[in-house]
Amino acid sequence: MFWLQFFFRNAAMQKILSTNIVSRCTSKSAKHGWSVCLRSIFFNSVKYCPPKLVLGIETSCDDTGAAVVDDNGNILGEALHSQNEIHLKTGGIIPPVAQQLHRENIERIVKETLCVSGISLDELSAVATTVKPGLALSLGVGLEYSLKLVDKYKKPFIPIHHMEAHALTIRLINEVDFPFLVLLISGGHCILAVAQGVSDFLLLGQSVDVAPGDMLDKVARRLSLTKHPECCSMSGGKAIEHLAQRGNRQHYELRAPMRHHPNCNFSFSGFLCNATRIIKQKEKEEGIFQSKRYINCACFAVLFGKMHLLTISTGLQEGHLMSCVTDIAAAVQHAVALHIAERTHRAILFCIKTGILSQTNASLVVSGGVASNQYIRRVLQTVTNATNFNLLCPPPKLCTDNGVMIAWNGIERMRAGLGVLHSTDGIRYEPKAPLGIDISKQVREVAIKVPRLEVMI
Repeated sequence: MFWLQFFFRNAAMQKILSTNIVSRCTSKSAKHGWSVCLRSIFFNSVKYCPPKLVLGIETSCDDTGAAVVDDNGNILGEALHSQNEIHLKTGGIIPPVAQQLHRENIERIVKETLCVSGISLDELSAVATTVKPGLALSLGVGLEYSLKLVDKYKKPFIPIHHMEAHALTIRLINEVDFPFLVLLISGGHCILAVAQGVSDFLLLGQSVDVAPGDMLDKVARRLSLTKHPECCSMSGGKAIEHLAQRGNRQHYELRAPMRHHPNCNFSFSGFLCNATRIIKQKEKEEGIFQSKRYINCACFAVLFGKMHLLTISTGLQEGHLMSCVTDIAAAVQHAVALHIAERTHRAILFCIKTGILSQTNASLVVSGGVASNQYIRRVLQTVTNATNFNLLCPPPKLCTDNGVMIAWNGIERMRAGLGVLHSTDGIRYEPKAPLGIDISKQVREVAIKVPRLEVMI
């Protein structure tokens, strides 16, 4: 009876039950509605200290994301606009297109996030935004919008390193203490590092050329998987994973690079070259050509006034998929997974040998867009089983770019008192930015030999 009287006598409760608030919450679950009501009640209680609330904004590449997270790790609201459909049509991410789509959607995404969370901009403790690394034009949109918000509402600003946010996402959903080993695999990066603190990383190795996600996307485009009825709306990496499930990886062999390099660096460009060579050979055998290549040739010929030199054989068929796409997808995915696993295995052994990590209750955290690939996770599980490490991965939704990880990184930095700015003078975005202190030279000098593991998948 006491609580009933308290609820209905409380002025905040009357406000929550008003028509305006009720109409705003009707599309949400009853549980969420009550959480908003209870939070508002206690916010207005004299003895209650409200939690810190951070709005996270993400525009580093081709996803416009926003979220509100509190310092207890509760995701109060989030929204995301993916540009995947547009970029599939253009054959890849075109930075000016991505920039324009961010501009068109960022305000809507932020407003939707705040509406879902039931939080006003005045109630926020800070705004956290990705400022590095990423596409310059995309980063600029998020930073410009955020700076206007913090200036208007007089809020602290927390600049976020995109890869740091990926690395720390696991701490939102699991109790993971520092230090831990982290593997960040995405469309733009491939990094092995030891997370010693919120903003304290030791870089063990990284890709020396392209990122795994970028390579998988290019193989998918070369296979014309957007023409496949099952994959027409999937990103390249997702399409490869989907088709590989019923392919035979043993039909084609793609050798892993850098086998004689005793470090933790990665290389993925060779996989693309080998896959392209296999695809060209199979296209020739099956009488299939890729129309895009001929269009490019036509443009080249026009530039040099030699259009009469362009000839297309009528014996070839345009727009057909090869019969072996599933086998090629399986072979590529398997080779990439083995390469990632072998370099990660060396990183684990290095950390144990040098005492950076204890083998007791040690963890490997895998995050980033490519970390949502279940096959790669299973191959990495073989490595962690052999080394007595715990394998921890965020759910696929939090592996890809999102506003939640940015807001949570803001919470982590606020708790640690790191990088919370009350003046934004001189803040700039950085398209390229290293993560932590580079100790890859030490890894190479130790020259750890990695034992061969049998991957039974």
